[in-house]
Amino acid sequence: MVEAIRNAHADVNVEAHTGSGGVFDVVIDGNKVYSKWDTGRFPANADIVTIINGLKAKTA
Repeated sequence: MVEAIRNAHADVNVEAHTGSGGVFDVVIDGNKVYSKWDTGRFPANADIVTIINGLKAKTA
């Protein structure tokens, strides 16, 4: 997933942190934009890229 984000958005700083208990959150600029806990599923790469696209469009 990190590679997919970097390929789609070279200007985005991506960090991956290993957690426990099946937790998987995506946090951008301190804001949680995706949570496996909330959705019940692990996101596809395209899900996160789409979220980033939307956030960038709002700030453009």
